Amino acid sequence: MYEPLKMHPCYKDYLWGGNRLKKEFGKADALEKTAESWELAALPDGVSTVESGDYKGMTLNTLAQRDHAGFWGMNCQGEQFPLLVKLIDADQSLSVQVHPSDDTALSEFGEHGKAEMWYIVDCEPQAYLYLGFSRKITREEFLQRAQNGTICDILNRVPVSRGDVFYILPGTIHAIGKGILIAEIQQSSNTTFRIYDYKRRDSSGNLRPLHLERASQVLSYEPIIPEECKSNIAVYFPEFQLCEMFSCRYFRSYRIDVQVGVTLNCDGQSFHHVLCVEGAGRICAGNKTYSLGRGDSYFMPAALGKYHIQGECRILLSHI
Repeated sequence: MYEPLKMHPCYKDYLWGGNRLKKEFGKADALEKTAESWELAALPDGVSTVESGDYKGMTLNTLAQRDHAGFWGMNCQGEQFPLLVKLIDADQSLSVQVHPSDDTALSEFGEHGKAEMWYIVDCEPQAYLYLGFSRKITREEFLQRAQNGTICDILNRVPVSRGDVFYILPGTIHAIGKGILIAEIQQSSNTTFRIYDYKRRDSSGNLRPLHLERASQVLSYEPIIPEECKSNIAVYFPEFQLCEMFSCRYFRSYRIDVQVGVTLNCDGQSFHHVLCVEGAGRICAGNKTYSLGRGDSYFMPAALGKYHIQGECRILLSHI
């Protein structure tokens, strides 16, 4: 009954997107300009579906209606699917923004906050991102700089390299820079308050709306040290390497570099999500084998039990 389910993403064509997801990550049906592919999603504005097999076309919610514990797992007791996983192609810089905490989002919008982590899949030379204030500021200074376009002057500008990991807690001001391709793993929420957007205009010639008042209410005005928001310590085994990228009360994420093979186990507590970001291999479960290539995304039901990943590839594994 339970088997690895290859997922088909939901695509987003935001104005800052590029074409790498279509050309390099196997997203053949993506638009020529695709900003994001929502690899694992169950939100009103974006859902992923099972790509093939007996469950073809089904959503994560449909699977839960069939067997909540078997597909989602005992750790996922709520009605809302708890995780959102994206690939993001920033051909241009994203807006400077902030996400609310659970408390703020629930009280104002009836949905969850947004804690997230970024894995740098690839980047251009000299690429960078913004992460947190470089010094303590006041609400008044924030509003003034957001309005006059100098907000980036007081942000930490952080150079990035392939394989870097950053976590972004709710309330932290941030922005993905031009030329970065990211895997984003986060709480299942799309609540974002836009602070500064470089005075860009949309396809209709309109400036995109800002949310300065709401942002000012959820921002942390304390400075942060970006290096303290990075995690990249690996443990080496004969056939694979394991790095716990991020762990919080909402989810856990790992990077696994498979040289030969690794055995993993869905023990009923939570589903697993497997996203291949480099190389190629195969997933073996039961008596079946499933191909695994760059950009492939698999939902592993909580009751699946043991499964094996073989080949030479780098995967990002997430669970609750």
